[in-house]
Amino acid sequence: MTTAADRITVLLENVLGGPSPVRLRAWDGSLSGPADAPVVALRSRRALRRLLWQPGELGLAEAYISGDLDIEGDLADGLRALWGSPVAAPRPRLRQVPGAALALARLGALGPRPPAPGASRARLRGDRHSTARDKAAISHHYDLSNDFYALLLDASMAYSCAYWTSEDPSYSLADAQRDKLELICRKLGLRPGARLLDVGCGWGALTLYAAERYQVQVTAVTLSARQRDHVREQIRARGLDALVQVELRHWRDIEGGAFDAVSTIEMGEHVGDEEYHDFARLLRRMLRPRGRLLVQQMSRGTKAPGGGAFIESYIAPDMHMRPVGETLGLLEGAGLEVRSVESLREHYVRTVAAWHRTLEERWEEFVALAGEPTARVWRLYLVGGALAFEARRMGVDQILAVRPDHRGGSGMPATPASWYGGRA
Repeated sequence: MTTAADRITVLLENVLGGPSPVRLRAWDGSLSGPADAPVVALRSRRALRRLLWQPGELGLAEAYISGDLDIEGDLADGLRALWGSPVAAPRPRLRQVPGAALALARLGALGPRPPAPGASRARLRGDRHSTARDKAAISHHYDLSNDFYALLLDASMAYSCAYWTSEDPSYSLADAQRDKLELICRKLGLRPGARLLDVGCGWGALTLYAAERYQVQVTAVTLSARQRDHVREQIRARGLDALVQVELRHWRDIEGGAFDAVSTIEMGEHVGDEEYHDFARLLRRMLRPRGRLLVQQMSRGTKAPGGGAFIESYIAPDMHMRPVGETLGLLEGAGLEVRSVESLREHYVRTVAAWHRTLEERWEEFVALAGEPTARVWRLYLVGGALAFEARRMGVDQILAVRPDHRGGSGMPATPASWYGGRA
Protein backbone atom coordinates (compact mmCIF):
# COMPACT_ATOMS: atom_id res chain seq x y z
CA MET A 1 0.00 0.00 0.00
CA THR A 2 1.29 3.49 -0.87
CA THR A 3 1.40 5.58 2.32
CA ALA A 4 1.19 9.34 2.78
CA ALA A 5 4.92 9.43 3.53
CA ASP A 6 5.64 7.50 0.30
CA ARG A 7 3.59 9.96 -1.75
CA ILE A 8 5.28 12.98 -0.19
CA THR A 9 8.75 11.50 -0.73
CA VAL A 10 8.02 10.86 -4.41
CA LEU A 11 6.68 14.39 -4.77
CA LEU A 12 9.76 15.85 -3.04
CA GLU A 13 12.19 13.84 -5.15
CA ASN A 14 10.42 14.86 -8.34
CA VAL A 15 10.77 18.53 -7.41
CA LEU A 16 14.40 18.15 -6.33
CA GLY A 17 15.38 15.92 -9.21
CA GLY A 18 17.20 13.59 -6.84
CA PRO A 19 16.93 11.63 -3.58
CA SER A 20 15.30 13.13 -0.51
CA PRO A 21 17.80 14.57 2.00
CA VAL A 22 15.52 13.62 4.92
CA ARG A 23 13.35 10.79 6.13
CA LEU A 24 9.68 11.76 6.36
CA ARG A 25 7.13 10.81 8.99
CA ALA A 26 3.60 11.70 7.90
CA TRP A 27 0.60 12.53 10.08
CA ASP A 28 -0.65 8.92 9.73
CA GLY A 29 2.57 7.56 11.24
CA SER A 30 3.98 6.26 7.96
CA LEU A 31 7.72 6.60 7.24
CA SER A 32 9.59 6.97 3.98
CA GLY A 33 13.01 8.07 2.80
CA PRO A 34 16.65 7.26 3.59
CA ALA A 35 16.89 5.23 6.79
CA ASP A 36 20.01 7.07 8.00
CA ALA A 37 18.73 10.60 7.35
CA PRO A 38 17.25 13.03 9.92
CA VAL A 39 13.51 12.54 10.39
CA VAL A 40 11.18 15.40 9.49
CA ALA A 41 7.73 14.85 11.02
CA LEU A 42 4.72 16.37 9.28
CA ARG A 43 2.18 16.64 12.09
CA SER A 44 -0.70 17.52 9.78
CA ARG A 45 -1.58 18.19 6.16
CA ARG A 46 -1.36 21.86 7.06
CA ALA A 47 2.46 21.61 6.89
CA LEU A 48 2.22 20.79 3.17
CA ARG A 49 -0.32 23.53 2.65
CA ARG A 50 2.07 26.07 4.21
CA LEU A 51 4.79 24.98 1.79
CA LEU A 52 2.37 25.10 -1.11
CA TRP A 53 1.37 28.67 -0.33
CA GLN A 54 4.89 29.76 0.60
CA PRO A 55 7.60 27.49 -0.84
CA GLY A 56 11.12 27.70 0.52
CA GLU A 57 12.80 28.76 3.74
CA LEU A 58 9.98 30.90 5.14
CA GLY A 59 7.33 28.25 4.51
CA LEU A 60 9.48 25.63 6.25
CA ALA A 61 10.13 28.00 9.15
CA GLU A 62 6.46 28.85 9.63
CA ALA A 63 5.50 25.18 9.49
CA TYR A 64 8.01 24.59 12.29
CA ILE A 65 6.97 27.64 14.33
CA SER A 66 3.31 26.60 14.19
CA GLY A 67 4.10 23.02 15.21
CA ASP A 68 2.82 21.59 11.92
CA LEU A 69 6.34 20.33 11.23
CA ASP A 70 9.01 19.03 13.59
CA ILE A 71 12.49 17.59 13.29
CA GLU A 72 12.93 14.54 15.47
CA GLY A 73 16.17 14.24 17.40
CA ASP A 74 18.86 16.88 16.90
CA LEU A 75 17.40 19.98 15.26
CA ALA A 76 20.87 20.98 14.03
CA ASP A 77 21.27 17.70 12.11
CA GLY A 78 17.92 18.25 10.43
CA LEU A 79 18.76 21.84 9.47
CA ARG A 80 22.14 20.76 8.07
CA ALA A 81 20.39 18.23 5.83
CA LEU A 82 17.82 20.74 4.64
CA TRP A 83 20.32 23.58 4.08
CA GLY A 84 22.56 21.28 2.09
CA SER A 85 19.77 20.55 -0.40
CA PRO A 86 17.45 22.58 -2.64
CA VAL A 87 14.52 22.03 -0.23
CA ALA A 88 14.88 25.54 1.22
CA ALA A 89 14.79 27.06 -2.26
CA PRO A 90 12.78 24.70 -4.48
CA ARG A 91 12.40 25.48 -8.17
CA PRO A 92 9.82 23.09 -9.66
CA ARG A 93 9.71 23.05 -13.43
CA LEU A 94 6.48 24.12 -15.11
CA ARG A 95 5.74 20.64 -16.43
CA GLN A 96 5.86 19.29 -12.87
CA VAL A 97 3.09 21.54 -11.58
CA PRO A 98 0.03 19.52 -12.74
CA GLY A 99 1.40 16.26 -11.29
CA ALA A 100 2.36 17.98 -8.05
CA ALA A 101 -1.09 19.53 -7.74
CA LEU A 102 -2.73 16.13 -8.26
CA ALA A 103 -0.48 14.51 -5.65
CA LEU A 104 -1.25 17.25 -3.14
CA ALA A 105 -4.98 16.87 -3.83
CA ARG A 106 -4.76 13.12 -3.12
CA LEU A 107 -2.96 13.92 0.11
CA GLY A 108 -5.71 16.34 1.12
CA ALA A 109 -3.23 19.21 1.27
CA LEU A 110 -5.02 21.65 -1.03
CA GLY A 111 -7.03 24.37 0.62
CA PRO A 112 -6.97 27.98 1.84
CA ARG A 113 -3.80 29.56 3.15
CA PRO A 114 -3.22 28.50 6.77
CA PRO A 115 -3.31 31.22 9.43
CA ALA A 116 -0.01 32.81 10.42
CA PRO A 117 1.84 31.22 13.35
CA GLY A 118 1.20 32.73 16.76
CA ALA A 119 4.63 34.39 16.87
CA SER A 120 4.90 38.01 15.81
CA ARG A 121 6.06 38.55 12.24
CA ALA A 122 7.65 41.91 11.45
CA ARG A 123 5.52 44.14 9.23
CA LEU A 124 7.38 47.39 8.79
CA ARG A 125 6.17 50.45 6.91
CA GLY A 126 7.86 53.50 5.48
CA ASP A 127 11.18 54.04 3.79
CA ARG A 128 13.83 51.49 4.66
CA HIS A 129 16.16 52.85 7.38
CA SER A 130 14.14 55.98 7.96
CA THR A 131 14.23 56.92 11.64
CA ALA A 132 10.66 55.73 12.25
CA ARG A 133 11.18 52.41 10.45
CA ASP A 134 14.52 51.76 12.19
CA LYS A 135 12.79 52.35 15.53
CA ALA A 136 10.05 49.86 14.60
CA ALA A 137 12.63 47.28 13.49
CA ILE A 138 14.60 47.61 16.73
CA SER A 139 11.41 47.48 18.78
CA HIS A 140 10.30 44.27 17.03
CA HIS A 141 13.40 42.42 18.18
CA TYR A 142 14.66 44.07 21.35
CA ASP A 143 11.38 45.09 22.98
CA LEU A 144 10.10 41.50 23.11
CA SER A 145 10.43 41.54 26.90
CA ASN A 146 13.20 42.44 29.31
CA ASP A 147 12.15 39.40 31.34
CA PHE A 148 12.62 37.16 28.27
CA TYR A 149 16.15 38.41 27.67
CA ALA A 150 17.01 38.29 31.37
CA LEU A 151 16.06 34.60 31.33
CA LEU A 152 18.11 33.90 28.19
CA LEU A 153 21.27 35.94 28.83
CA ASP A 154 23.75 36.06 31.67
CA ALA A 155 23.50 38.59 34.50
CA SER A 156 25.29 41.29 32.47
CA MET A 157 22.49 41.15 29.84
CA ALA A 158 25.17 41.13 27.13
CA TYR A 159 23.41 40.18 23.90
CA SER A 160 26.48 39.85 21.69
CA CYS A 161 29.34 37.45 21.05
CA ALA A 162 31.32 36.55 24.16
CA TYR A 163 35.09 36.00 24.31
CA TRP A 164 35.96 32.52 25.57
CA THR A 165 39.41 32.40 27.19
CA SER A 166 39.25 29.07 29.06
CA GLU A 167 38.27 25.45 28.53
CA ASP A 168 37.77 24.87 32.26
CA PRO A 169 34.32 23.31 32.85
CA SER A 170 33.63 25.90 35.56
CA TYR A 171 34.21 28.76 33.10
CA SER A 172 30.76 30.08 32.20
CA LEU A 173 29.02 32.32 29.69
CA ALA A 174 29.09 35.09 32.30
CA ASP A 175 32.88 34.72 32.54
CA ALA A 176 33.23 34.86 28.76
CA GLN A 177 31.05 37.98 28.54
CA ARG A 178 33.09 39.66 31.26
CA ASP A 179 36.28 38.82 29.37
CA LYS A 180 34.76 40.30 26.19
CA LEU A 181 33.89 43.54 27.98
CA GLU A 182 37.37 43.72 29.50
CA LEU A 183 39.00 43.14 26.11
CA ILE A 184 36.96 45.96 24.56
CA CYS A 185 37.91 48.37 27.35
CA ARG A 186 41.59 47.51 26.97
CA LYS A 187 41.51 47.91 23.20
CA LEU A 188 39.88 51.31 23.67
CA GLY A 189 42.57 52.29 26.18
CA LEU A 190 40.03 53.45 28.76
CA ARG A 191 41.27 55.38 31.80
CA PRO A 192 39.47 57.09 34.69
CA GLY A 193 37.83 60.31 33.52
CA ALA A 194 37.84 59.34 29.82
CA ARG A 195 34.69 59.95 27.79
CA LEU A 196 33.07 56.96 26.05
CA LEU A 197 30.17 57.01 23.59
CA ASP A 198 28.39 53.64 23.42
CA VAL A 199 26.26 53.58 20.25
CA GLY A 200 23.54 50.91 20.39
CA CYS A 201 24.18 50.17 24.06
CA GLY A 202 21.69 47.33 24.41
CA TRP A 203 20.92 46.59 28.05
CA GLY A 204 24.06 48.43 29.08
CA ALA A 205 26.57 45.61 29.56
CA LEU A 206 29.56 47.58 28.25
CA THR A 207 28.27 50.95 29.46
CA LEU A 208 27.94 49.77 33.05
CA TYR A 209 31.15 47.73 33.04
CA ALA A 210 33.23 50.64 31.70
CA ALA A 211 31.76 53.05 34.24
CA GLU A 212 32.21 50.72 37.22
CA ARG A 213 35.55 49.12 36.31
CA TYR A 214 37.29 52.05 34.58
CA GLN A 215 35.47 55.07 36.06
CA VAL A 216 34.83 56.60 32.64
CA GLN A 217 32.10 59.06 31.70
CA VAL A 218 29.69 57.18 29.41
CA THR A 219 27.02 58.46 27.06
CA ALA A 220 24.90 55.48 26.02
CA VAL A 221 22.50 55.57 23.07
CA THR A 222 19.72 53.14 22.13
CA LEU A 223 16.54 53.13 20.03
CA SER A 224 14.78 50.67 22.36
CA ALA A 225 12.68 52.23 25.12
CA ARG A 226 12.81 49.02 27.17
CA GLN A 227 16.58 48.92 26.97
CA ARG A 228 16.80 52.59 27.95
CA ASP A 229 14.57 51.97 30.96
CA HIS A 230 16.63 48.94 32.04
CA VAL A 231 19.90 50.89 31.84
CA ARG A 232 18.38 53.74 33.85
CA GLU A 233 17.34 51.31 36.57
CA GLN A 234 20.86 49.88 36.70
CA ILE A 235 22.41 53.36 36.86
CA ARG A 236 20.30 54.16 39.92
CA ALA A 237 20.85 50.77 41.54
CA ARG A 238 24.64 50.96 41.13
CA GLY A 239 25.00 54.61 42.04
CA LEU A 240 26.40 55.59 38.64
CA ASP A 241 24.33 58.74 38.09
CA ALA A 242 27.47 60.91 37.99
CA LEU A 243 29.15 58.72 35.37
CA VAL A 244 26.45 57.46 32.96
CA GLN A 245 23.68 59.01 30.96
CA VAL A 246 21.51 56.99 28.58
CA GLU A 247 19.61 58.53 25.67
CA LEU A 248 16.79 57.26 23.48
CA ARG A 249 17.76 58.46 20.02
CA HIS A 250 18.69 57.41 16.49
CA TRP A 251 22.38 57.35 15.61
CA ARG A 252 21.80 60.19 13.11
CA ASP A 253 20.67 62.40 16.01
CA ILE A 254 23.69 61.90 18.26
CA GLU A 255 25.16 65.24 19.28
CA GLY A 256 28.45 66.41 20.73
CA GLY A 257 31.88 65.01 19.99
CA ALA A 258 35.48 64.95 21.24
CA PHE A 259 34.97 61.53 22.85
CA ASP A 260 38.10 59.63 23.82
CA ALA A 261 36.51 56.39 22.67
CA VAL A 262 33.46 55.20 20.77
CA SER A 263 32.03 51.68 20.82
CA THR A 264 29.30 50.08 18.76
CA ILE A 265 28.71 46.44 19.62
CA GLU A 266 26.68 44.47 17.06
CA MET A 267 24.63 47.51 16.15
CA GLY A 268 26.15 48.23 12.73
CA GLU A 269 24.18 45.35 11.20
CA HIS A 270 21.04 47.44 11.70
CA VAL A 271 22.37 50.55 9.96
CA GLY A 272 21.76 49.48 6.37
CA ASP A 273 23.98 49.25 3.32
CA GLU A 274 23.52 52.69 1.79
CA GLU A 275 23.55 54.40 5.19
CA TYR A 276 26.77 52.85 6.52
CA HIS A 277 29.05 55.46 4.92
CA ASP A 278 27.24 58.21 6.84
CA PHE A 279 27.34 56.05 9.98
CA ALA A 280 31.12 55.64 9.67
CA ARG A 281 31.54 59.40 9.20
CA LEU A 282 29.42 60.00 12.33
CA LEU A 283 31.63 57.64 14.35
CA ARG A 284 34.76 59.51 13.21
CA ARG A 285 33.18 62.88 13.93
CA MET A 286 32.40 61.85 17.49
CA LEU A 287 36.06 61.10 18.24
CA ARG A 288 38.77 63.51 19.28
CA PRO A 289 42.07 63.23 17.39
CA ARG A 290 43.78 59.99 18.49
CA GLY A 291 40.45 58.76 19.85
CA ARG A 292 39.72 55.06 19.34
CA LEU A 293 36.73 53.25 17.85
CA LEU A 294 35.76 49.65 18.59
CA VAL A 295 33.24 48.08 16.22
CA GLN A 296 32.07 44.54 16.97
CA GLN A 297 29.94 43.52 14.03
CA MET A 298 28.57 40.46 12.28
CA SER A 299 29.59 39.81 8.71
CA ARG A 300 28.69 37.36 5.97
CA GLY A 301 30.87 35.17 3.83
CA THR A 302 31.87 36.53 0.43
CA LYS A 303 29.38 34.27 -1.35
CA ALA A 304 26.93 33.76 1.52
CA PRO A 305 23.68 35.75 1.68
CA GLY A 306 23.59 36.31 5.44
CA GLY A 307 20.25 36.86 7.14
CA GLY A 308 17.54 35.22 5.04
CA ALA A 309 13.76 35.27 4.82
CA PHE A 310 13.20 33.78 8.29
CA ILE A 311 15.59 36.20 10.04
CA GLU A 312 14.15 39.17 8.13
CA SER A 313 10.57 38.22 8.98
CA TYR A 314 10.80 37.07 12.60
CA ILE A 315 14.06 38.24 14.16
CA ALA A 316 15.88 41.24 12.72
CA PRO A 317 14.03 42.99 9.90
CA ASP A 318 16.12 45.28 7.66
CA MET A 319 19.37 43.81 8.99
CA HIS A 320 22.29 44.03 6.57
CA MET A 321 25.58 42.16 6.73
CA ARG A 322 28.53 42.53 4.36
CA PRO A 323 31.94 40.84 4.12
CA VAL A 324 34.26 42.29 6.75
CA GLY A 325 36.60 43.69 4.10
CA GLU A 326 33.85 45.95 2.81
CA THR A 327 33.24 47.33 6.30
CA LEU A 328 36.95 48.07 6.68
CA GLY A 329 36.85 50.00 3.42
CA LEU A 330 33.92 52.08 4.62
CA LEU A 331 35.65 52.93 7.90
CA GLU A 332 38.84 53.88 6.11
CA GLY A 333 36.86 55.90 3.58
CA ALA A 334 35.45 57.93 6.47
CA GLY A 335 38.95 58.93 7.54
CA LEU A 336 39.61 56.32 10.23
CA GLU A 337 42.74 54.19 10.41
CA VAL A 338 42.04 50.50 11.01
CA ARG A 339 44.57 49.14 13.52
CA SER A 340 43.31 45.66 14.36
CA VAL A 341 40.77 43.11 13.15
CA GLU A 342 40.05 40.06 15.31
CA SER A 343 37.66 37.35 14.20
CA LEU A 344 35.41 35.92 16.93
CA ARG A 345 33.49 33.51 14.67
CA GLU A 346 34.17 30.37 16.70
CA HIS A 347 33.43 32.33 19.88
CA TYR A 348 29.92 33.01 18.55
CA VAL A 349 29.30 29.29 18.01
CA ARG A 350 29.97 28.77 21.72
CA THR A 351 27.99 31.84 22.76
CA VAL A 352 24.88 30.86 20.81
CA ALA A 353 25.19 27.27 22.04
CA ALA A 354 25.14 28.57 25.63
CA TRP A 355 21.99 30.61 24.94
CA HIS A 356 20.38 27.59 23.31
CA ARG A 357 21.15 25.37 26.31
CA THR A 358 19.46 27.90 28.56
CA LEU A 359 16.43 27.96 26.26
CA GLU A 360 16.05 24.18 26.37
CA GLU A 361 16.75 23.86 30.09
CA ARG A 362 14.14 26.52 30.93
CA TRP A 363 11.77 25.82 28.05
CA GLU A 364 8.58 25.92 30.09
CA GLU A 365 9.50 29.32 31.53
CA PHE A 366 10.12 30.75 28.06
CA VAL A 367 6.80 29.34 26.83
CA ALA A 368 5.01 30.86 29.82
CA LEU A 369 6.61 34.26 29.12
CA ALA A 370 6.21 34.47 25.36
CA GLY A 371 4.08 31.56 24.12
CA GLU A 372 5.21 28.38 22.40
CA PRO A 373 5.34 29.80 18.83
CA THR A 374 7.76 32.54 19.93
CA ALA A 375 9.84 30.03 21.88
CA ARG A 376 10.02 27.88 18.73
CA VAL A 377 11.11 30.94 16.72
CA TRP A 378 14.02 31.38 19.11
CA ARG A 379 14.93 27.71 19.07
CA LEU A 380 15.09 27.81 15.28
CA TYR A 381 16.98 31.12 15.34
CA LEU A 382 19.63 29.98 17.82
CA VAL A 383 20.25 26.56 16.28
CA GLY A 384 20.33 28.03 12.77
CA GLY A 385 22.59 30.87 13.91
CA ALA A 386 25.14 28.51 15.44
CA LEU A 387 25.22 26.52 12.20
CA ALA A 388 25.69 29.69 10.12
CA PHE A 389 28.75 30.69 12.18
CA GLU A 390 30.06 27.12 12.21
CA ALA A 391 29.84 26.86 8.40
CA ARG A 392 31.33 30.36 7.83
CA ARG A 393 28.19 31.69 6.22
CA MET A 394 28.35 34.33 8.95
CA GLY A 395 31.18 35.75 11.00
CA VAL A 396 31.74 38.37 13.68
CA ASP A 397 34.76 40.62 14.11
CA GLN A 398 36.18 43.19 16.50
CA ILE A 399 37.55 46.10 14.48
CA LEU A 400 39.71 48.66 16.27
CA ALA A 401 40.25 51.96 14.48
CA VAL A 402 41.63 55.35 15.42
CA ARG A 403 41.10 58.92 14.27
CA PRO A 404 44.64 60.13 13.52
CA ASP A 405 45.62 63.65 14.44
CA HIS A 406 46.61 66.23 11.81
CA ARG A 407 50.16 64.85 11.72
CA GLY A 408 49.03 61.26 11.38
CA GLY A 409 49.67 60.38 15.02
CA SER A 410 47.58 57.57 16.47
CA GLY A 411 48.62 57.42 20.12
CA MET A 412 48.48 53.63 19.88
CA PRO A 413 50.82 51.38 21.91
CA ALA A 414 53.69 49.76 20.03
CA THR A 415 52.20 46.28 20.52
CA PRO A 416 48.78 44.90 21.54
CA ALA A 417 50.25 42.95 24.49
CA SER A 418 48.32 44.98 27.08
CA TRP A 419 44.99 43.97 25.54
CA TYR A 420 45.60 40.34 26.43
CA GLY A 421 47.02 40.72 29.93
CA GLY A 422 50.67 41.49 29.11
CA ARG A 423 52.60 44.73 29.25
CA ALA A 424 52.27 47.51 26.72
